[in-house]
Amino acid sequence: MSDSAQQPAPRPASPSTPEPSSADEQRKRRRERRISAGRSARRILSRPASLSTLRERLALLDAAAGLYDLDERADFYGDGVVEALEEKVAGLLGTEAAAFFPTGTMAQQVALRCWAGRTGNPTVALHPLAHPEVHERHAFSQVGGLRPVHVTRAPRQPTAEEVRDLEEPFGALMLELPLRDAGFLLPSWEELTEVVEAAREREAVVHFDGARLWESTVHFGRPLEEIAGLADSVYVSFYKSLGGFGGAALAGPRILVEEAKVWRHRYGGTVFQQFPTVLSALAGLERELPRLPEYVRHARVVAAALQEGCAEAGLPWAHVHPEVPHTHEFQFWLPYDADVVAEAAVRTAEETGTLLFANGWDHRVPGIAMTELNVRAPGLEWTAEDVRSAVREFAQRLAEESGGGKG
Repeated sequence: MSDSAQQPAPRPASPSTPEPSSADEQRKRRRERRISAGRSARRILSRPASLSTLRERLALLDAAAGLYDLDERADFYGDGVVEALEEKVAGLLGTEAAAFFPTGTMAQQVALRCWAGRTGNPTVALHPLAHPEVHERHAFSQVGGLRPVHVTRAPRQPTAEEVRDLEEPFGALMLELPLRDAGFLLPSWEELTEVVEAAREREAVVHFDGARLWESTVHFGRPLEEIAGLADSVYVSFYKSLGGFGGAALAGPRILVEEAKVWRHRYGGTVFQQFPTVLSALAGLERELPRLPEYVRHARVVAAALQEGCAEAGLPWAHVHPEVPHTHEFQFWLPYDADVVAEAAVRTAEETGTLLFANGWDHRVPGIAMTELNVRAPGLEWTAEDVRSAVREFAQRLAEESGGGKG
């Protein structure tokens, strides 16, 4: 038998997992460089958890003894410290009860599945940029048997008129507050109350995707319990803004929460022990939640200085969205090829020790680059002049990467 006959025939590449292109490899290497630059940076606007070591993440629990009695028995399938966190969240949001979930995706699938059973209508009205539509691989329909319909396609929060005019009945209206993929946008308080009332007129329940609801109080000018009180149920995250290891909570009427716990078990979410994640959530509520209003206010300083720095550096059509951030997170847009911008951003961090842009750059639209910025504790140390100076350094390298003009 010949050597060639002994060799197995090469398997064709799966259409669902294409071979990585050179551009993909370059982006992967650039991401690794960005993470490395972020870890060694002397000054960084935002330090996401992805830049942290295991030791640094475990340090979040250094003061755990002050958060919960560590001599108590460890949790067992959702009791003990898990129940303590659930009670704390219900108190913060002003609801009858809350249930801890390992992920927000599971929490929202369960919440809306329960509401569908109670309303008799599996149709969920939501924005096409909402998390379940963009980031959950069609879990609504594929797992939960729900049918999403879109209230509006405009990149903003839906209006009361659009809710009233939706052509078909729906059992639940889901509002993502803030709407992350539209720029972390929030409606005004008046707009939000009108949208909720419009859903009530349609005899629908209202569910808030409040993964980042914690930081909405500054924009709304209302306490958490008043905001959450508009909805029939609310989901909140423990890691997106609070810096926990993960986890989420579903809060609402006790009868709904008890049913949700049954479905949590069916979905595999009643985990044997979850005390590390739960303690990190308690730490986030203790340490980060009180600081979020300060982060939001300083994000507005940073956003204004970023826009000013771009104007001074001659960067064309540099755009902060929204111009005045609604939360401590916002988008930044540039009319350059995203790979060019990303390379300039990484080079700036490597050569100056200052990391202004800790996140990657969206490259889905040719010739347009977008990244997300957020301001937390490290960002509070940045003055407006610090931001403008970092922009000047970045603009210099962007000009070099782009050949002096647009990408």
